[in-house]
Amino acid sequence: MSSDFEGYEQDFAVLTAEITGRIGKVPKLLGDEKKQMVANVEKQLEEARELLEQMELEVREIPAQSRGMYSSRMRSYKQEIGKLEADFKRSRIAYSDEVRNELLGDDGNSSENQRAHLLDNTERLERSSRRLEAGYQIAVETEQIGQEMLENLSQDREKIQRSRERLRETDANLGKSSRILTGMLRRKIQKCYTDLPSESSIDLKFTKQINEESNICFTSLAQVLTLRCKA
Repeated sequence: MSSDFEGYEQDFAVLTAEITGRIGKVPKLLGDEKKQMVANVEKQLEEARELLEQMELEVREIPAQSRGMYSSRMRSYKQEIGKLEADFKRSRIAYSDEVRNELLGDDGNSSENQRAHLLDNTERLERSSRRLEAGYQIAVETEQIGQEMLENLSQDREKIQRSRERLRETDANLGKSSRILTGMLRRKIQKCYTDLPSESSIDLKFTKQINEESNICFTSLAQVLTLRCKA
């Protein structure tokens, strides 16, 4: 499984290197050449995104104890794609010095003013792109944090539900024990009083035995009730 992931990583590295080189050429081109280069970069960026999807599928199949390292590498590759896309957007509106001179010419103050105006607009677009990129990164990180929080809450909920089930089972068992002991005590008392001889023939030894057995039953019942209250 990891060998497939590493194979995708190598393809991704080669592809991103080619994309970087072509993005650097875009500002130096004009007309159809520039259009063709832009189309090639767009196609390669799409291929890179598809590679990332394949890599994500591979990471999901990796055992949980080893998945953290691969997940970290995936985040790095996604950031790299995001940077390439931002560079590509800037390259499509940027011009090299040679192309800019060819477009504007050098015919005095008018050309200088146009050049300065174009440079100013380009810088504004670059600043806007950087702000958008930073905002996108913050949104991605916020989404990841929210996902982790939801997973933790789901796990806590399952633990609470299991604890409640155990408490219900314990309460039911204690109630059953309480009813059994109460019945035993009742039958014992009834039997003791049924077996009593006449008052004139009761001896002290027999009376002591009845009291001891009753005390044992009462003590057991009290212990069960105490445990039930604590639960």
